[in-house]
Amino acid sequence: MNFDRAQPDETNLFQAENANLIISSYRHLLHRELLPETENITPLARRLYHAPFVVLAHDSASDPVFFYANRTAQQLFEMSWQTMVQLPSRRSAEPLLREERQRLLECVSSQGYIDDYAGIRISATGKRFQIARAKVWNLIDAGGQIVGQAAAFSEWTAV
Repeated sequence: MNFDRAQPDETNLFQAENANLIISSYRHLLHRELLPETENITPLARRLYHAPFVVLAHDSASDPVFFYANRTAQQLFEMSWQTMVQLPSRRSAEPLLREERQRLLECVSSQGYIDDYAGIRISATGKRFQIARAKVWNLIDAGGQIVGQAAAFSEWTAV
């Protein structure tokens, strides 16, 4: 699948197609909503981009590359949108932890999701942080094909 990697804004409806894939796959696999119910009429794609928790998604290439990183993710990883969506997702972890990360991704590929992942990540400036209770799930297109994986978490601490 060829993902649009243009920065979310009004002109592309905050990446509505990518946001819908992330949200609908989460709902399908975890049987709950990624974004809490609200009376707010703001479109879901805009709410996802501005959510107070991290949301990332990468494609299904042999060396997956991020195609989505909401504002909280960009701030935490200290990268612009353009930098994030060119980054192989393996580079979000330190080299020694990449094997552990690869095992996680393989588990998600076979089971569909995991909802209690924890691990160390690293920002663009070298700041290390521990994530906790992360949810990682497959992205499933309308034809039922796995086209990538997404992650969301709201708990992290500097290490």
